[in-house]
Amino acid sequence: MKEKNVFHVNGYLGLIAALILLVAGGYLLWSGSQTGSMGSIIFGTVIIILDLLFASSLTIIQPNEAKVLTFFGQYIGTIRTSGLFMTVPLTSKQTISLRVRNFNSSIIKVNDSKGNPVEIAAVIVYKVVDSAKAIFSVEDYEQFVEIQSESAIRHIASEYPYDSFDEDTDKLTLRGNATEVSLALQKELQDRLDVAGLQIIET
Repeated sequence: MKEKNVFHVNGYLGLIAALILLVAGGYLLWSGSQTGSMGSIIFGTVIIILDLLFASSLTIIQPNEAKVLTFFGQYIGTIRTSGLFMTVPLTSKQTISLRVRNFNSSIIKVNDSKGNPVEIAAVIVYKVVDSAKAIFSVEDYEQFVEIQSESAIRHIASEYPYDSFDEDTDKLTLRGNATEVSLALQKELQDRLDVAGLQIIET
């Protein structure tokens, strides 16, 4: 499943149309009740129902947020543009943040490539780039980041020695090559989190 755009137009036009339908439907119901005309009452009722459909299609999207739309259980698309919009009626709309997030991992004890115990932690900076994957491909993408980050940290730490101890000075170490180790962690995490529609900005 991948994110896709869904039909949406300027919501202010939809709001004006909904108000016009509300006034027209209300007037027909009132005039029908005054004159006893069943045609006016039925027509006014139909217009009120259409007005409710218009109202259900209106949605407000804040900056750096997206709305994921499902229609009777089927994903139909995402709106990323902020503002008031009119979209497909009778849809369920789920809000997801597109803001950059930080995750501070807890300090974990691991063994480096030589079996020495070390304590290590990381700061993961990420954001949602595919709202459909983030909502539907994993149960909870924030918890997914936490679990996958710990697994990736453990794996990367076991790939390098903590220090060279004056031997094999050309070999990368956790202490001496923090930038290279960080880039390796970022690449591994990105591979793990692609399924959830997340982008790792920095580790």
